[in-house]
Amino acid sequence: MRLFVEIGHVTAILLVLVLACGSAHADAISDSWRFGTGEDGMVTASLHATNKLITGGGALSYSPVLTIACRATGDRRWTEWLQLNDAVSSSRKITMSVAIDGGSKFDENWSVAPRGRMLVRDGADGIKRLASASRLLLSWRFGLLSGRGEADFNLAGVEDAVERIADSCNTASP
Repeated sequence: MRLFVEIGHVTAILLVLVLACGSAHADAISDSWRFGTGEDGMVTASLHATNKLITGGGALSYSPVLTIACRATGDRRWTEWLQLNDAVSSSRKITMSVAIDGGSKFDENWSVAPRGRMLVRDGADGIKRLASASRLLLSWRFGLLSGRGEADFNLAGVEDAVERIADSCNTASP
């Protein structure tokens, strides 16, 4: 009888450890995403790149930030943008090279926001492809002679982030 009690205690301890580790893992995933709501009704989730870019002067480095968003008021539309510290030289559109989960690269046109420090792409299709992905690699040219930038994102938790945004926007996930 004593053996069964001891086995029961060991099993209970293992169950508690498994549950605690699972909870810690879920918290770690949610910690990588930053959620916000703007005054304009934009609900956002942002994620820092896993790599660093060196600024023009070379003294500092930073991680670009990917943001996915939905407008909760008015026309509910999805958008994504990449926030940079260094401006790109283009004033309207930029060709972004995209690779998802290590697959083949493909090109997309992204809009360049004023001052060139934000690259924007509207549409639910971009968010939809991210929702089931685990890694995103973006690459772009800063300018004709300025070289390329690259941002690598570990998308762990993106499906939950998209669901949270969709719930806040009272809309379906893409």
